[in-house]
Amino acid sequence: MKSRHGLSIRAATSADASGLSELLTAAGHATSPIALAERLDAMRQEPGAALIAVAWGPPSGLVVLHWYRTPFAARPTAQITTLLVGPDERRGGIGRLLVKAAAQAARVAGCGDLELLTPPDQPALREFCRATGFTEAGQSFVRALRKTG
Repeated sequence: MKSRHGLSIRAATSADASGLSELLTAAGHATSPIALAERLDAMRQEPGAALIAVAWGPPSGLVVLHWYRTPFAARPTAQITTLLVGPDERRGGIGRLLVKAAAQAARVAGCGDLELLTPPDQPALREFCRATGFTEAGQSFVRALRKTG
């Protein structure tokens, strides 16, 4: 998918790990390129997509989504679990393009809905969701499946 500014949206590969590591570190989620390459390879084997926005140089943005079935809907639900745009790239429409590409990938996979997880402490992300057509549908809770420490 190409935009008018030479920005392209494409699937992330392990070859993108170094640039994505920089993007994640800038967002406060430091991850080594080696670990990230392994995770990207593993994600390619699961139902979902990891898409990046690239103009030149390292990726400008990342969206990761997964789809799953529930007993409440005839079609799978796609859930965006990661949406990042580089700090210097924000307010340029990259987030909107990533969400549009994620929606397209979800439609191709046969999904009926697209969710975006938003922590309550990120009002800018919540406002972005409203501006891009999402409606609030409750809150999410997380529970560890294994004991840590």
